[in-house]
Amino acid sequence: MHMHDDTEACERAIRSRDARFDGWFICAVVTTGIYCRPSCPARPHLKNLRFYPSAAAAQQAGFRACKRCRPDASPGSPEWNVRSDLIARAMRLIGDGVVDREGVTGLASRLGYSVRQIQRELTAEVGAGPLALARAQRAQTARVLIETSALPMSDVAFAAGFASIRAFNDTVQDVFALSPTALRVGAIRRTGKGSTRGAPNLSGLDLAAPDLSAPDLSAATAGAMSLRLPFRKPFCPDNLFGHLVATAVPGVEEWRAGAYRRTIRLPHGHAVVALKPTPDHVACQISLTDQRDLASAISRCRWMLDLDSDPVAVDAVLSQDPLMAKLVAGTPGRRVPRTVDPDEFAVRAVLGQQVSTAAARTHAGRLVRAYGDPVPDPHGGLTHLFPTPQVLAAMDPADLAMPQSRRRTMMGLVEELAQGRLDLGLGADWREARSKLNGLHGFGPWTVESIAMRSLGDPDAFLAGDLGIRLAAEHLGMPGTPRTLTAHSQLWRPWRSYAVQYLWATGDHPINRMPDEEAA
Repeated sequence: MHMHDDTEACERAIRSRDARFDGWFICAVVTTGIYCRPSCPARPHLKNLRFYPSAAAAQQAGFRACKRCRPDASPGSPEWNVRSDLIARAMRLIGDGVVDREGVTGLASRLGYSVRQIQRELTAEVGAGPLALARAQRAQTARVLIETSALPMSDVAFAAGFASIRAFNDTVQDVFALSPTALRVGAIRRTGKGSTRGAPNLSGLDLAAPDLSAPDLSAATAGAMSLRLPFRKPFCPDNLFGHLVATAVPGVEEWRAGAYRRTIRLPHGHAVVALKPTPDHVACQISLTDQRDLASAISRCRWMLDLDSDPVAVDAVLSQDPLMAKLVAGTPGRRVPRTVDPDEFAVRAVLGQQVSTAAARTHAGRLVRAYGDPVPDPHGGLTHLFPTPQVLAAMDPADLAMPQSRRRTMMGLVEELAQGRLDLGLGADWREARSKLNGLHGFGPWTVESIAMRSLGDPDAFLAGDLGIRLAAEHLGMPGTPRTLTAHSQLWRPWRSYAVQYLWATGDHPINRMPDEEAA
C-alpha cells in the first residue's frame, strides 16, 4: 500500500503536522480547492480532505497550491530515489527534464517501453501521466525564475520549458492562483528589496534564501540565483560534505568560504553551483549559462546530496542491530554522497583503485587539465568541466600514469559509456548496470559496489571488502571477513549504503569531517 492510500496514516501525519511526510503525499481540501503538504499549519476538517501521491495528481484533479505552506517546495518523495523499477526510473528522468527536452516518446525510448505503457503505469501509481508531471515541474521552475531573477516573463516562459506565453500564463495561474507578475511583486514585498525590475534573493524552493555572501561568493555573480534546498530532518552533513571535499577533483570541485562548489555539465550548457549546509536547509547558489537547465541543475544537486532521503526510516532499520544502534544515535541522519555525473564518478572509481585518496585526486586532476572543457569562474578557483566518456575514449592510453592493466580497465569503461552500451544514468536499470560492470575487465566487487552506491544511487550497495569497513566492523565486534560481514549486513537491508556511511565515520579520515570554514 502506498502512503496516500493509507487514510489513517495520512490523517495521523496531518494531525501531528509531521514534516517528515512532506513529499510523501499531498492533502487536498475539497472546500477550498487547495492542496497542501502534511505539515501545513492550516487545520481543515478531516472529512474534507483527499489524498494524492503527487502535486501533479492534485493539480490534475483541479486543486491549486497552498500559498501558505507552498507544497511544491517540499522535499521529493523518497520512493523515487531508492527504487529501480520502471516508475522510479521514469520519475527520476522526468525530474531531470527529459520530457521537456525529448517529449514522452524520448522518455519511453530511454526506458525501453512504449508511450502507452509509460502513461498507464505512471497514472496508476503516481496519479498523473508524464505530461502532467512535467507540467507541474515547469510550474515550479517558472516560480523559481519569477521570484529569484530579473528575467522578462517571456524569457522565464522559455527557460522553464513552456511552448508559449499563453501556456505559461495559464499554468502559473492554475497552479498558484496568481499571475506571473503577481508572483514577482509578492516576492519583492516579502523580501522588501528592489523593484519589479529587481531580482529578489528569495528561494524558489522555500520561503527565503540566505545568499552565500562572502567576497568571493557574491550574489552579484552574473546569472546567479540563490535558492535553498529543503530536506527531512535529522540531517548530518559531516560525512556528506567531508567526502565530497576530501575527494574533490582540482579544477572541477573546491571548498571555498564554507561552501562546496563544483562545475556541472548540463543539457544546454554548464553551471557552477555552491552548496552550503545550514541547520534547516542547504543554501544553494547556481550560475547557469542557459536558464533552461535550472530544473536539471536543482535535481542533480538534490540527488548528489541525497536530500530526498527519509532518515528516520533508514536509521530505524539500522538501529535494530544493537552493534549499529550506538553509531546511529550519535550522529543520526547521515546521507550517501552521490554524484551529479554518473559517468564521471565511474571514471573516478577506476582512478581510485588500489591508490590513496590523494593519488586518485592527482590522477583525476591530470585528466581534467588535459581533456576537460575550460570554464570561467571569476569568483573562485574552478577551471574545467570533467571530460566526457566520448573524449576520454579517444585519448592515448599511454597518457594514463597507471599500470597497463588499469589502463585497459579505464579504456574499456569509457568505450562502453561512450558507445551507450553501459547506462549509469538516472533511468538506468540497476541490475543490468551491475551485470555489465561485472563483465568488464578489472572490475571487482569494490569498484562495482562503489559505482552502484554513488552513480546508480542504490541504497543497498555494500562494500564488504573495503578496508575501512572491515576495520570498523571488527572494532564494533562484528564479523571481519567479507563473507561473514556480508551475512551480518542482512540486518541492515535495504539500507546498507547508509550503513557504509556510519561505519566509515568511525575512522579518523577527512571524508568524515566537515572541512574547516575558512579552508580553501
